[in-house]
Amino acid sequence: MTEEVAQRTPVPDATPSSTWEGHLRWLTIGLVITVVGAAFEALAVGTVLPVTVRELGGLHLYGWAFSAYLLTSLVGITVAGGEADRLGPARPFLVGVGLFVVGLLAGGLAPSMPILIASRAVQGLGSGFIGSIAYLAIARGYPPALKPRMIALMSSAWVVPGLVGPVVAGVVADVAGWRWVFLGLVPVMVVAAGMALRGLVQLGGGSEAARDWRRIGTAVALAAGAGLLLSGLQARRLDLGLLQVIGGGAIALPALRSLMPAGTLRAAFGIPAAVLTSGLLNLAFFGSDAFIPLGLTAVRGRSVTEAGLALTAATLTWTAGSWLQARWSPNHGRRQLISAGLAITAVGVASVIAMLLPPVPPLLAPAMWGIAGLGMGIAYSTLSLVVLENAPGGQEGVATSAVQLMNMLGSAVGTGIGGAVIARATTGGQGPGEGIIQQSILMTIVLAVALLAAQRLPSRPPTKSSRPGTSETAAHPIGT
Repeated sequence: MTEEVAQRTPVPDATPSSTWEGHLRWLTIGLVITVVGAAFEALAVGTVLPVTVRELGGLHLYGWAFSAYLLTSLVGITVAGGEADRLGPARPFLVGVGLFVVGLLAGGLAPSMPILIASRAVQGLGSGFIGSIAYLAIARGYPPALKPRMIALMSSAWVVPGLVGPVVAGVVADVAGWRWVFLGLVPVMVVAAGMALRGLVQLGGGSEAARDWRRIGTAVALAAGAGLLLSGLQARRLDLGLLQVIGGGAIALPALRSLMPAGTLRAAFGIPAAVLTSGLLNLAFFGSDAFIPLGLTAVRGRSVTEAGLALTAATLTWTAGSWLQARWSPNHGRRQLISAGLAITAVGVASVIAMLLPPVPPLLAPAMWGIAGLGMGIAYSTLSLVVLENAPGGQEGVATSAVQLMNMLGSAVGTGIGGAVIARATTGGQGPGEGIIQQSILMTIVLAVALLAAQRLPSRPPTKSSRPGTSETAAHPIGT
C-alpha cells in the first residue's frame, strides 16, 4: 500500500533550499494567505459583532456566533485528516475553502442573527478543513530541512492577524460597514486557494483505506452534545432547558472521554491534568475575550476600532508571555510557571469588571486586558511544553491532538456560557454590562479550578528513565 501511494506521489527532481523556491513557491504563498484569511476572520468577528447585533438584533444569540464556529471546526479537523489520507489533500482543501467562502457570503448578506450564526457554523467547518490540510501539506510536501521554517510561517500567519486584525476590522466596520469584514475576504480566499491547489495536486496521495466513521461520529456527537447543552443554558423554559442540558451532557461526555487521555476529567497526574488545565484556561480566557468589544461599545460607548485595541493588546502580551516562558522554563518548575500564568490571567479576567465601571477611564482597557494576555502566554505555552515532554514515545501527535481538541471545546463552551449569561441578564431587565460582569466572576472561578488542577502537573521535565512505559506515565496512556 505504501509503495502504491509513493508511486502516485510525484517527487520533484531537485530538492528546494527555500520554502519560496521552485515547485514550493505557489504552495507556500497559497497556504499562508489562505490561513491568514481564515485567521483574520476568526479574530475580526469579535470586534465587529457588537455593531452586527445592533443592526440585526438577537443579542441573546451573541455567544453562538463564536460557539457555532468552534464546534463545527472541531468536526472539520477530524473529518479532513481522514479524507486527505484517502483522497489526497487537494479535494478536501477545495471543500474547506468552498465551505469557508459560502460562509463568508452568507454572513456578509445575512438578514438576521440566526442566518449569521448558521454562516459562522459553515465557516467553522471550512476552517477546520483548511487548518488540517495546511499542516498535512507541510508533512507531505516539504523536505525535512524546510518543515520548521514552514511551521514558523504558519504560526506567523496567525500572529499577524492577531496584531492588526481587530483594528483593521474596526476601521472597515466604521468606514464601509461590518458586512465587508465578511465579503471583502471572498476574493482573497479564492485567489489564495488557486495558488495552493497546484502544489497540493502534485502531492498526490490517497489510499483505499476505509473511512473512519467511528471517529467522525464521535466528533459529531461531541459537537452536537455540547451545542445541545449550551442551547439548554439559554432556554427560557426551565424544564425544557434542563432536558437539553442533561441530554447534551449524556451525548457529549462519552464522546469526550473516548477522545481524551484516560483520567482527564479527574485531573490525573501528568498529561491528563495538563489537558484539563489547558481546556479550563481556554474556557475562561475566550469566555471573557469574546465579550470585551461588546462591553466597550455597548456599555462604555467606545468605537469598534477602540474596542479592537484591547484585543490587539492581549495578542501582543500573549506573545511576550510566550517568550518569557521560553526564557524562564530552564530555571523554573513547570507547575510554578503554569500556576503563575493562571493567576495573572485571573487578574486580567477580573479586571473586566473594573473596565466597565464609569470611574475607570476606557483608555485603560488595553492595559487591563493585556494582563490576561500575558498570563495566557505564560500558562498556555508551558502547558503545551508539558504535554510534549510527557507524551509516550510515538504518541506525541495523539497527545497534542487531544489538547487542541480540549482547547477548542473549552473556547466554545466558554463563549456559549457567556452568551447564555448575557442573554439572561438582558431578558431579566438588566443590561449587557451586568451580564458581562457576572461572566467575568464566573470565569475567574473557572481559573481557580484550573489552578487546583495544575497542582497535579509535574514540576520538572521527565528524565529518560521516567519517560513512556514507566511509573506514572504508563498508568495514564493516551486515549482509552
